[in-house]
Amino acid sequence: MRWPTAPLSIRTRLTLWYTGVLLATLLVISVLSYSLLRHSLVVDLDESLLAAAQVISDTTLGPQTPASVDPERLLRELLGSEFYDKVFRLLDPQGNPGVQSRSRAADALPLSLEARHEILRRRRTFETIRASSGEMLRVLTMPVVRDGQLTHIVQVGMPIARMERTLLRFTDALLLLLPAAVVLAMTGGAMIARTALRPVDEISGIARRITAEDLTQRIPERGTHDELDRLTATLNAMLTRLDAAFAQLRRFAADAAHELRTPLTALRGGLEVALRNRRPADEYERVLASSLEEVERLVRLAEDLLLLSRATAGLEGARSTLDLEPIVMEVSEIGVRLAQKTGVTVRVKAATPVTVTANASALRRAVLNLVENAVKYTPPQGSVEIFLTHDDDWALLGVTDTGPGIDTADAARIFEPFVRLDTARTRETGGTGLGLAIAQAIVLAHGGTIVLDSPPGGGSTFTIRLPRTPGEPR
Repeated sequence: MRWPTAPLSIRTRLTLWYTGVLLATLLVISVLSYSLLRHSLVVDLDESLLAAAQVISDTTLGPQTPASVDPERLLRELLGSEFYDKVFRLLDPQGNPGVQSRSRAADALPLSLEARHEILRRRRTFETIRASSGEMLRVLTMPVVRDGQLTHIVQVGMPIARMERTLLRFTDALLLLLPAAVVLAMTGGAMIARTALRPVDEISGIARRITAEDLTQRIPERGTHDELDRLTATLNAMLTRLDAAFAQLRRFAADAAHELRTPLTALRGGLEVALRNRRPADEYERVLASSLEEVERLVRLAEDLLLLSRATAGLEGARSTLDLEPIVMEVSEIGVRLAQKTGVTVRVKAATPVTVTANASALRRAVLNLVENAVKYTPPQGSVEIFLTHDDDWALLGVTDTGPGIDTADAARIFEPFVRLDTARTRETGGTGLGLAIAQAIVLAHGGTIVLDSPPGGGSTFTIRLPRTPGEPR
């Protein structure tokens, strides 16, 4: 059975990451330090061997050197401690041994095949070999050239035990220091993580105290202008948007309740009056006809609220590639019929074929809402024009009217639900105030935008921008 494991906290993960990175860094530095130290010791050892070989070549094999001179004694006098634990031997050009140090280790100095090849090229060779006794030696094989001729071969060797002991002590020191460094890193990482995340705990504590009933509180910024301050600013901006959204939701609920209560109150009042006393049949017919109008208004309001809710949450209908021109023509015909009683002229100003990927019925409803709104606000003898065009990436569908225009203050809230302008506040002519809100929600659900242009002096133009179908000829 596998037991569930609790997820690690950010503080623990930061500590582990900090410790792991520091451990990896220390390991890399330790390996590099060990390599550099070994290389330095080998270089020093090679330089010492080369100095000894040079002294042997200059003193022992010189043309003025007496034959009775003891090379080993002379070298000890000249090099002193530098000659300590060194062994040497001289060979003729054929590799036959000659004078050598009295130490038995000198017999273990071999003349390898690589060294023979380098001697023929007049080059010296450094090698690390194992003597017959098992001891590791560092050996220099150097040719002695006189007047362009190879006269002797000098070999100098020295045990590398001291170098290995130095490297071993360095390794032991690393093995002792690395665990201590890891423990210190974990302790320091935990302290750093705790200090760095303390403001986050404070932010989360304040955020937990903010509820939907009181979204006016804000998280105080520290003024450091760092990542935590940016996080605080982001959370405050989110709280501001949530506060506005909740306020809009409460306003929407209140407006919806008001819009529903008005026809329900009228319906209830008419029925109560009709039932209070016995009345003629024609009066009952009038009450029922009036009640049917209120019921139809309630049905329309419920349908509009449902459509607005679906459009705001994202339309669920199937989408297809469709040409906007037939929709424009169909909506213009409906607009002509709506404007017959008002004396308003409705016509299509321009219609360029352009295709979009959309829900046909929803998009038709959005355009029809704009046309109905334009006809409703345009005075008699005015005109409403519909145009359809496009640019490289967008389809542009607009509705222009010659109405009184919209003030800047009203333009900022014209797309909010249940908003009706002061000139059309009555329920008979002003509608429910959901037409523009539904149109905007539908357009936004299609990835487009809807904008209002109402210049001073009257007239308004609502323009819908929708992304054109990919691959459509430009």
